[in-house]
Amino acid sequence: MRAELLSSVREVGPHLLHQEIPSFIFPSLWSGIEETGDNLTQREIGVVIIGGDFSGLGVLRSLAKQDIPICLLDTELCIGRFSRYRKKFIKCPNPHDEISFLSFLKEIAERENLNGWILFPTSDQTVYVLSKNREELNEYYRIPTPSWDVLRFAYDKKLTYQLAERSGIDIPKTFFPGDFDELERLDLDFPVIIKPSIKTHFFNKTRKKALRVNSKKELVQKYMETLSIIDSSEIMIQELVPGGPDNLFSFCSLFKNGEVLGKVIARRARQRPMDFGRSTTYAETIDVPELENIGKRILKLINYYGLSEVEFMQDPRDGKYQLLEINARIWAWHTLAIRAGVDFPYLLYKDMLGESVKISSFEENIKWIRLITDIPTVATEILRRKMKITDYLHSLKGKKEFAVFSIADPLPFIVDIMKHF
Repeated sequence: MRAELLSSVREVGPHLLHQEIPSFIFPSLWSGIEETGDNLTQREIGVVIIGGDFSGLGVLRSLAKQDIPICLLDTELCIGRFSRYRKKFIKCPNPHDEISFLSFLKEIAERENLNGWILFPTSDQTVYVLSKNREELNEYYRIPTPSWDVLRFAYDKKLTYQLAERSGIDIPKTFFPGDFDELERLDLDFPVIIKPSIKTHFFNKTRKKALRVNSKKELVQKYMETLSIIDSSEIMIQELVPGGPDNLFSFCSLFKNGEVLGKVIARRARQRPMDFGRSTTYAETIDVPELENIGKRILKLINYYGLSEVEFMQDPRDGKYQLLEINARIWAWHTLAIRAGVDFPYLLYKDMLGESVKISSFEENIKWIRLITDIPTVATEILRRKMKITDYLHSLKGKKEFAVFSIADPLPFIVDIMKHF
């Protein structure tokens, strides 16, 4: 049924659709939806966005409003393709097929005259491929992704935590057992979690970020399960910091030469699922200077360049902020920052072209909501009596930014609903 609905969106004629939906509600609905090819207005430097989900859609909307030429890549039908903003869409190989993906990037650089354009990744796997092959791809594109000697400290959480510990940055108590003997010798206070040091290897097979463990017996059982999925060198045992997503924060920035060129800090109060969320469903800007200080410190230690999200959990037992991970790319809810006055995609674009950029502040109390996942998350929490309806309604007050929904660009939201239902 879903496939039929999506097919109808592609095949229905613009005239028929406009008969059903008044043009004053959805202005220029079909503008730019088709591949524009050579008709795309050329500027000196454009952007290749790799990934057309709601994160890539946010980048597309940001840069298209600045009249920057855009080529959108994705492995499948994506909501970004249906945006009214001008772009060219090309289906690409999966970045997990590294050889095919690299060959494709080189081929379209020549074929589509994209030499010198900026590659804009939106996923961990794409970041990995660009970083590992940065020198080779630099012959074709401008790469905002750091080289592997830098990126590995963000990509592999084991390296992240080891660096943080050596540098006096708080992290949850974490162990790296290499085998069952080391596992048996651990002195643990349950509950704990089993999590991978490299997200993609575990997440792609389980669709989970971590496993909760409540006892020693369960630890052995779930450790064996995890060993069947990833190598023992990637398994971490970590204390479970209490508090849930109410205590989950992120420091996001454009970072260069040890300096913050743009920043936003947010509390990510809802995620799906709520315990170990695969994705944020609700976030709100908040100013916590301590998070900027810690985030800046860890990024400076690895000589980081570019956009990143540094995640923290505040421990309610002592109030300390504990480092969880570094996402070395644009994060899913980055359009919250745009609404708060910090347009990260455009800032990165200008910096890549050598223009001077710096924004020192952001607006607080701006909310970001991904309706299609936040509503069922809230419904579940209300049914479990972990949230009151009045608390939910209060969270919607004030200035809001929606992940996909936009009156000016409505079709991606319609397609997003069809894809989910």
